[in-house]
Amino acid sequence: MKRSVTASLLAALALSACATSPAPEPAPVNTRAQDTRTFTAVTPTLTALPGATIVQGVMPGLRGNAAYAIEVPTTWNGQLIMYAHGYAGDGPELRVQLPALRAYWLSLGYAWAASSYSANYYDVQAGVEDTNALANAFSTLTGKAKPTKTLIMGVSMGGHVAGAAIEKETAQTAKNRTTYAAAMPVCGVMDEEYEFQWLGDYTLVAAQLAGLGPKAFPQGTDTYKALLPDILNANFSSYSGALWQENATQGAKLREIARNLTGGDRPVFNLGFRVAALQGAVFSTGGSDGTVTGILPRNIYGNANTTYRWTTGATPTPAEVAFNASILRVTPAQNPNPTLNGSVRYLPRVNGEISVPVLTLHTTGDFYVPFKHQQLYRAAVTAAGNGDRLVQRAIRAAGHCEFTGPELVEGFNDLVKWEAGGAKPAGDDVTTPAVLADPNYGCRFTRSTRPGVDACPAN
Repeated sequence: MKRSVTASLLAALALSACATSPAPEPAPVNTRAQDTRTFTAVTPTLTALPGATIVQGVMPGLRGNAAYAIEVPTTWNGQLIMYAHGYAGDGPELRVQLPALRAYWLSLGYAWAASSYSANYYDVQAGVEDTNALANAFSTLTGKAKPTKTLIMGVSMGGHVAGAAIEKETAQTAKNRTTYAAAMPVCGVMDEEYEFQWLGDYTLVAAQLAGLGPKAFPQGTDTYKALLPDILNANFSSYSGALWQENATQGAKLREIARNLTGGDRPVFNLGFRVAALQGAVFSTGGSDGTVTGILPRNIYGNANTTYRWTTGATPTPAEVAFNASILRVTPAQNPNPTLNGSVRYLPRVNGEISVPVLTLHTTGDFYVPFKHQQLYRAAVTAAGNGDRLVQRAIRAAGHCEFTGPELVEGFNDLVKWEAGGAKPAGDDVTTPAVLADPNYGCRFTRSTRPGVDACPAN
């Protein structure tokens, strides 16, 4: 595995000076469920915005056809932005998703392009390969000159795509290789293992607090779903509205364990913890077999070295010791995410081995793709010697990817000015506990006050 799972979930990543590709690891001995699935690319029928032209259709992708759209303004500045979409579910149809900054990019003279990817589910491998392939086909598909620069922006799972697309390992192993000038992953999965450790931990802990923890792994989704109402009743006094309410006993412990697992004390965590849509998304993953719904050939989840805490003292309390002794312990399979011949990994790595400017945005209360991702990404980039290439910004909001237009525009403008030779833009410290715990943390780049969130002091 890339990292062992510890209480801190942080590990040092060394920057290799070797320019050769990593040696392939043994091929999987069992077939992935993803390899048996089929998808249908739906040709887009988008209408170009005024002053622009659209090219759209279907092209070959990693697992079959992928839909695509490319929009170029009449006064094109010669630069291209690749947009990587977020998780699109597990349905059979593949559709292009529009970027939130579409009109803004066109107004500045940028062309943009987006692939549906050639597969649904959490298939970041297809996301990277198909996004790169579309970037490489830009001139052929549009009849335009090769872009002078290509940038990439990704949202949620697409943040994982964007983060992985600029990695050294991707540059060495991808079937389709593209050089990006800068990247903007927002609300992104910036550590490919942590996201699935988090989902496994939370659902396991909630069941254990309810006295319904599994005795074997995998539990099975049907068994888990049958127990879920009782798990929720044991932890929440209310879970029928837009905001859930944890009870003062087991639910309060669950909340504090989750706080520690997702990045520590910070503004808006409590609100994010109670958002029904986010809790529902996380709880929906329980009982799984650790293969990320068939994306991996073997189980990636493990908690053998994780200590679950709901108090903040220097050492665990007797109750915490007893809880940790009683909860099921799981060891991941050997080599669950192997290197492959002729493509990036099934879960492409985000090692921090970057050579271009990167600017990220993440909401502090995100309970689905937690703020912890930014802490792990900072640790990886710093350990790889690339800390000066990363700027991170905290946004005071509870939702997943809950950004306003001004926040996205400001981040994008600052990134492209930096990439073009301007000064490195300001960002937030995402790792120092005392900084994050400040009630005003995240105020520097939050441009509107969300309902239920304390307003920032007036400037």
